[in-house]
Amino acid sequence: MAVVMSNALLTVYVLAHPWERDANGVPVPPNPNVRPAARGTWPGSVLEQPDGSWNVRLDPQTWPVKKGDTISDDTGRSWTLTSTRNHTVPDCPAVDYVQATATLNPPEVS
Repeated sequence: MAVVMSNALLTVYVLAHPWERDANGVPVPPNPNVRPAARGTWPGSVLEQPDGSWNVRLDPQTWPVKKGDTISDDTGRSWTLTSTRNHTVPDCPAVDYVQATATLNPPEVS
């Protein structure tokens, strides 16, 4: 088993889930120009992958987080989550974590 060590303090910004719906029942995403309030700041890990995506490990206190939520670190970088998964180990909460993939905002151009 590999252990991924914390390399950043990550602040989590969670959108309202589920999204509001219009008169026809279609989900309406929130205004992208309005950042939601910060949920909190916890140690975590962000690692760039060879394909340009980012592998993110979050403290279990951040759960629930969903696709479209954002995180930022103490250097000012921010990422939009593209997938999330809550990993829990029965009877061993010390090793629980949230796994996510993300894209950097704005994306790096090579």
